[in-house]
Amino acid sequence: MCGRYAASRRPEDLAGIFEVEKWEPEETLDPDYNVAPTKDVYAVLDRPLKDAESPKPVRQLRRLKWGLVPSWAKTPEGGARMINARAETVHEKPSYRRAFAARRCIVPADGYYEWVTGSAERDLEVEGKKKRPRKQPYFVLPADGSVFAMAGLYEFWRDRTLPDDHPLAWWATCSVITTEAETSPLAVAPAEGPHALADIHPRMPLMLTPDRWDAWLDPARTDVDGLRELLAPPPAGLMRAYPVSTAVSNVRNNGPELLKELEGPEEGTLF
Repeated sequence: MCGRYAASRRPEDLAGIFEVEKWEPEETLDPDYNVAPTKDVYAVLDRPLKDAESPKPVRQLRRLKWGLVPSWAKTPEGGARMINARAETVHEKPSYRRAFAARRCIVPADGYYEWVTGSAERDLEVEGKKKRPRKQPYFVLPADGSVFAMAGLYEFWRDRTLPDDHPLAWWATCSVITTEAETSPLAVAPAEGPHALADIHPRMPLMLTPDRWDAWLDPARTDVDGLRELLAPPPAGLMRAYPVSTAVSNVRNNGPELLKELEGPEEGTLF
């Protein structure tokens, strides 16, 4: 899954990386080293500009809320539970299938956090059952330091309790797509602990390599089978992981110190 990640790149840097044509300075976000569900996040998407004469899609950097609210939802209350969509079923689930066909985005990150759990706990989580408290957190990122481009979906939800001209009448929300975690060796593994992403958690955010960005963002692509081919996991051996402080487990903690690599798991935590 993806329940927490770091995003410290400036919007102008993201605009250069993703060849963004439009972004609004008033939507600028501060660097966030502990992005949690329901927070505002950056997303890259291709969409015609509002009130523009041309229907041609424009690549934009938009500020969205993490936790997808389907357009047909009666209330936005379920958004906090819809932060992740599974790659295996995203095309058929009622909450995601419309967005999968027409409203895809990229959620840029430095990397994501995941907490090691024991094998029995991991089995319970795969089955959707409750597990015991999380243990040692790890930060997972591209080994070459490049942007972690997470495949995502976005939606618009209209709050019918507010007038059309109210600034909060429309909600723009997103979800991150996840896939099975890699079982192949990490490009750089910690001296102590996991040697593959699957050793940390059975799921991982689906990272899109640059050769898939344009196809994924293109709203003209609506063929479900063709889109599902883009959900193939990235090549093995691109990622590294290292232990970080358990301070990241508290969403109130936020700062670059959360990304500091530890020599080994913190005392009192288990791999």
